[in-house]
Amino acid sequence: MESQSLTTTDGFLKENERLDDLQRNGYRIIQNPDKFCFGMDAVLLSGFARVKRGENVLDLGTGTGIIPILLEAKTQASHLTGLEIQEESADMARRSVRLNHLEDKIDIVTGDIKEAELIFKAASFDVVTSNPPYMIGRHGIANPDAPKAIARHELLCTLDDVVRSAAKLLKPGGSFFMVHRPFRLAEIINVMTGYRLEPKRMRLVYPYADKEPNMVLIEGCRGGKPRMTVEKPLIVHKAPNVYTDEICEKYCF
Repeated sequence: MESQSLTTTDGFLKENERLDDLQRNGYRIIQNPDKFCFGMDAVLLSGFARVKRGENVLDLGTGTGIIPILLEAKTQASHLTGLEIQEESADMARRSVRLNHLEDKIDIVTGDIKEAELIFKAASFDVVTSNPPYMIGRHGIANPDAPKAIARHELLCTLDDVVRSAAKLLKPGGSFFMVHRPFRLAEIINVMTGYRLEPKRMRLVYPYADKEPNMVLIEGCRGGKPRMTVEKPLIVHKAPNVYTDEICEKYCF
């Protein structure tokens, strides 16, 4: 991914914002490094998610809209919607959608995941994705109202909120895709099965082959039968700052 420095006179960028080249379909995304920028987890989730032609997709906690934009580039979804509680992030996402001329394909809605069932109709999406806050509690948070704290810690929504909303908004047989942290895997599976989002596919992500996994990609099916496939490990780096061949071939921009 490459960043470009443009002035605010371009009509899309505000103070301290930058424009990053996604190197897919010529798409670019607006971000503010002082607030929060997307990471490898969002990129891996967009590659892990399976979206069929004509499906309707919702991304819970979309941030600056990276997952809907990448999924629009990679899939033949009919329409994609991003739900984001922080208006500043949602505004950047909307401007990125306009910048890429995707207004007919992507909607960005400002709203709370906990109230998603009041914003959208029940069982109205074929696919729901989420890259939710990973961390529990407030330890080490200097400013609980800061965008980075809200994105990383369960301050405004919990794992239960995300999974419950996904289950209510998915059509029967619909698919839920999430990236999270392995240390919460037992809780993730327990919460998903509690809301009848049966885990169907899982892949652990390792920063290096000799390190512990630091991400887990998981797929659930609303009302699915019990049976989960555990895919081979995904290794991100083969050396410092050098991606593995699989990452370069399937996931990198």
